[in-house]
Amino acid sequence: MRRIAISVAASSLALPLAACGVLNSSGSSTDATPAKGNDITVGVLMPEKTNTRYAEFDFPIMKAKIQELTANKGKAEYENAGGVAATQDKQMQTMINNKVDIIVLDAVDSHLILPMVKKAKAAGIPVIAYDRLAEGPIDAYVSFDGELVGEVQGRSLVEALGSNVDTSDKIVMINGSPTDPNAAVFKGGALSELQGKVTIAASYNTKAWDPVVAQQEMTQAIDRLGKNNIAAVYSANDAMAGGIIKALKNAGLTKIPPVTGQDAELTAVQRIVTGEQYMSVYKPYPDLAEAAAKIAVAKVQGRDIEFDALTRDTVDSPTNKKIPSQLVSVVALTQDNIRSTVVADGIYKISDICTSAYKSACSAIDLK
Repeated sequence: MRRIAISVAASSLALPLAACGVLNSSGSSTDATPAKGNDITVGVLMPEKTNTRYAEFDFPIMKAKIQELTANKGKAEYENAGGVAATQDKQMQTMINNKVDIIVLDAVDSHLILPMVKKAKAAGIPVIAYDRLAEGPIDAYVSFDGELVGEVQGRSLVEALGSNVDTSDKIVMINGSPTDPNAAVFKGGALSELQGKVTIAASYNTKAWDPVVAQQEMTQAIDRLGKNNIAAVYSANDAMAGGIIKALKNAGLTKIPPVTGQDAELTAVQRIVTGEQYMSVYKPYPDLAEAAAKIAVAKVQGRDIEFDALTRDTVDSPTNKKIPSQLVSVVALTQDNIRSTVVADGIYKISDICTSAYKSACSAIDLK
């Protein structure tokens, strides 16, 4: 897998192709004579609803880009499995039955979805794995550099502990779902920054990324280690960070140790403003969703040169090697760069973040 350097500012988040000058990858549908016309249907399958990003950002951005690329003739059909693999199987089967032209798949379970990916392939429907790398004969993969996500989280925790960081500092790791291959990649990246610098005193793999389960796991860790013996908490995403912080507050802690996150959810950004959560990982959803739309349209319309230019990275899954991919970089989101990341990219307005309950905290960090 080609490694991508960590961005330090939102303005540096240009996709790799923009610098290459290989092709105008904006993907206008008038660039060449396509194998199929603009009247195409893209099926979009998202994994769960705990994380609000799928309905609020990924799909709307993807849909808008598909319409732009197809002169408003293309359609995007959306389904969300609510964290249930069997539900996603049924949703995917329906899309196969309805003969969509291509499927963009963010799998609930990367292994269990394998038979459905094979079914789609047999029906002549390409599958683009989105965000999570599904097993089976997928045609391309679009995601963020997962190892770097974990590295950013781990490095941020070490930085939060300051110059006095010591191997005796006890860290609790609340990792993501064991059925999501990204969770293991995030964990590995974080451990590469944490090991040898701190002690991993407790570690959990959280079913379905459930914040309620994460809260229970954090409570167990507090009971075992003692509330005052936890230097920091690695949380793989923002939703779980919310549950973790509840557990820490319920234990009577008034000063919350540094807690990581991922996805830059609005509630997490607000917790960062107040200092309850130390950081999140901002993944520029417009870049990711638009890349998936461009790749899907190029694949369906037979624009092989454009497709190849958009998927210049490669990754391996347990079943397939050298899958054409595009990996997008990420940013560590802290109090210092809220304005230059999620606000500058139009994800949130300052008024969305700095509601009445947060006005004072926003003012204290000059976010107004």
